[in-house]
Formats: sequence, structure tokens, C-alpha cells
Amino acid sequence: MSKRFGATNALTDVSVEFHAGRVHGLVGENGAGKSTLAGVVLGVHAPEGGELCLDGSPLRLDNPADGVAHGLVGVAQELSLLPAMSVVDNVVLGTEEHIGPFSKRRADRARVEALIAEHGLEVPVDARVGSLPVADQQKVEILRALGRRSRLMVLDEPTARLASHEALELGRTVRELAARGVAVVYVSHFLDEVLSVSDTVTIMRDGRIVRTGPASDETHESLVEGMTGHRIGDVFPAKPPAPTRGAPLVLQVDGLYSARTDARVIDFFDVSFSIRAGEIVGLVGLVGAGRSEVAHAVYGGSRFGAGSIRVCGSRLAGSITDALAAGVSLIPESRRQQGLIAQRSVRDNTTLPHLGSFKGRLGIRTRQEERAAAVACDRVGVRRSGLTARVATLSGGNQQKVLFARAAMGQPRLLIADEPTRGVDVGSKRSIYETINDMADTGCAVLMISSELEEVIGTCHRVLVMRRGRIVAEFAGDEIVEADLLAAAFGNTSRSTTDTDG
Repeated sequence: MSKRFGATNALTDVSVEFHAGRVHGLVGENGAGKSTLAGVVLGVHAPEGGELCLDGSPLRLDNPADGVAHGLVGVAQELSLLPAMSVVDNVVLGTEEHIGPFSKRRADRARVEALIAEHGLEVPVDARVGSLPVADQQKVEILRALGRRSRLMVLDEPTARLASHEALELGRTVRELAARGVAVVYVSHFLDEVLSVSDTVTIMRDGRIVRTGPASDETHESLVEGMTGHRIGDVFPAKPPAPTRGAPLVLQVDGLYSARTDARVIDFFDVSFSIRAGEIVGLVGLVGAGRSEVAHAVYGGSRFGAGSIRVCGSRLAGSITDALAAGVSLIPESRRQQGLIAQRSVRDNTTLPHLGSFKGRLGIRTRQEERAAAVACDRVGVRRSGLTARVATLSGGNQQKVLFARAAMGQPRLLIADEPTRGVDVGSKRSIYETINDMADTGCAVLMISSELEEVIGTCHRVLVMRRGRIVAEFAGDEIVEADLLAAAFGNTSRSTTDTDG
């Protein structure tokens, strides 16, 4: 199989077999061709060379609907839901039960409830999908795929937005699907997860297959070497020195409450913490603990009901414009929905908040803008065919780096990074961590929200743990260990959090 996008060879002479009743792991760096190969199998992309066969017979897929008709379904890395519709409507879309022209609403709802009970992916069935957290939207996407009669299912980064216990539950579901005779293609950057769930693993690099073999013959280290072509050291670079108590306070949050007044649905309450210049502070907790809601309140993307937020001593009024003027930058949880304009160029996405810096008498000084965008993109290692390339044509990891290039260009005083390496390969993660460290070295304060505890331990000077809308524990330095973070997140500790000044 071969596939090109413009001047880029996304797939070159790729040959691979997926067998019924087996889980086939697919790994590689961003841009290696994993998602493109998955797209060809599902009918999203038409190949320009080679042949697709089902049960030994040639198969032509003109669109994804053709794939679904043959039992080939997938969960894409970027969500493809209808935000204005309910969970039930999204899950049964295209497979609704009918009596004549009328849909059987009760039967559809019962199907979805049965899927939830069977696979343990809890989500409110009547909720509008657009109102749900990103993690719950991921569950809806997975439930929709599970609800199809699948012969082959492609899962592209299925656990990227799930909590650790939900990821384990999904792993059991994947094995159950294989036991029923479904061929499962499992694409993930979580290499230990791939090894634990897969029977076979294929390693891809630069649009080609490096090797395919039994998962039992591979290790985390051998996968990394196959993906990158060389051995790499620790994923996490050395942390910059922790600031002293004399370092200036950049962010001060005091007694912050969410705007919701109903105690049953309150996002966060009585949240107080501060971050000093050059300090990297992690904010962790289970999905729904209120982490992202606090981040968006600080950035001005959502209202808060009480309390105060100060950046470098100046009180923020609670708007994005106010936060930007104060030097706050945000890397959002969902780059597609909250961060990027996919059909605009790399240059436009990088410079968008900073266009005032390039104003001339006759409009935007485009040469100056392009030079600045190039410097910012090179700084964080954005791999691109050119600055005019549409962001949609980049791999997920390079799209994420564009967000960091945008943030770094503004030389922010405070960087809020919400799931900063989601969907990013092991090689690219280090460059993102180095970017965060570089920004901290210049005096930028960093607030990092992450579901990967290893990431938090490897990058942060301090970690705050949230549970049910409030900060319940704080750890610093050598005290930051996974067991204690998990215990606090699940409610098995009463550690004091009175000292949050760093």
C-alpha cells in the first residue's frame, strides 16, 4: 500500500495482515504513517498503489460508509461526534431502530445502556455530547464503535483521554472483542499498554514498516529503538532548578469557586494556590475532579463565581483578553476543538494571537511574521513541508507543537499546559518537555494538568492533587511519588494543603 499527501509520502510499499481474534498493535512516531494506514483500512483514504483484501478477495472502499458496511469500524484519534446531539443519538447514529419512518427511541436507549453496562464506560446517556468533558466524549466515540457489528475495529489512541482505571477497563474490552473473533488494530503511544494488550506488534517509521512480530518478543526499549532508529536516553530532561521562596509570585489564586451554585454539579470550590517565576506545578486528579475547569477559569475561558486570580500582582477580570494582556498562554486539552484552526496555515496558527506585533502602515508585515513563525516552530521542532501548509495536514504531535510554538512566541509570564503531550510520540515528548523547561528557565511560571503521573513526576517541582472540586494534597521534590498521588486522588490521604506558596 502507498499513499501521498502532496509532496509527502505518508505510506510507501506497506504490507501487513490483520487476523480475526487477535489484537494487532501499531506503533511509531508522529508522522510514521499509523493513522494513514488506519484510514486506508477504514475507507477514509484511497490508496495510490497496492491492494486491500478482505478474506483474501480484493476490496475497494470509496468512503468510510463502505468500510462500515463490510464491518470495518474505527475510533479516530480526533473525535468525530455531533456536539448538539445526545449521547444516545451519537452512539446509534446510522444504526437506529425504526418502525416505518419513526425511530424507536426506547429501543435505542436500551441498546446504549446495555453497551455501557457491558463495557464499563460510564457516561450520562441523555446529556448533550458537546457539554461533556473530553474524556467522556472519548467514551461516546468508543461506545459508537462497539455498537457496530464489527469484523475489524481500529482503535487510534483510544485511552489518550481516559483515566488509568478506565484504560484498564478498555483493555479488558479489547481482549473480549478479540475473543469473539474481531480483529483489533490498536494504535497507541503508550507502549507498555500496547505490549500488555497486543498479540502482534508492527513498528512503523517514515511511512514504512520496520518489522512485525509477536508482542512477547518486544520490550518498551526495543519498540522505542525501532520507532526512532536509535537508542534514546530518559524521556524526561533534567528539571530546571526549583525557585527559592524569594522568587516573585506570578500566579495567585485565592478562594476560587466555580460559577455553578448547585452543589451537585459544582466544578470546583475554595481553590487556593500560587506559582512562582520559574516553577513548574502539576495539577492532577481523576477525570471530573475539576482540573481543566480551574485552568480555564484562570485563563478566562469560563466564569468563576467567587475568589480572585492575580498574575504578577494584577487582578484578572475573568476574560481571555484580560489574561492575554497579563501574559497568560494556554495549551488546551483538545487541540482540534479548542486550539487550532485546522484549515489555516502553520504560520497563521502560530502567529494568530500576536498579529499586533507585525502591524505596519499597510497591514501585516508578512515577511516579519513568517520569520517569527519559523523561529518559533524551529524552536519546538515542528516538522512541516512549509509555513503555508495547512495544520490539518500535520501529524497530531506536530499539531501539538504548533500550539507550543504559538505560546513560546508570546514569551508568556504564565503557561497553562492542559495534557501537553496527549497523542504525542515518545521522541517528540522530550522536545516538548525541553520547551517547558526552557520557558521556566526564562522565569515563566508553568501550570501543568496531566493524567500521566509519570509525566508529572518527571517534570514538576510541586504537584497539587484535586478531588471532587478541591485541592486535597500537595507534594514537592522527592515527595512526589506515584503511590501517594494516587492515594490522594482516590481519597486515601488527609495530607494538609495549607502551605501552597512554593
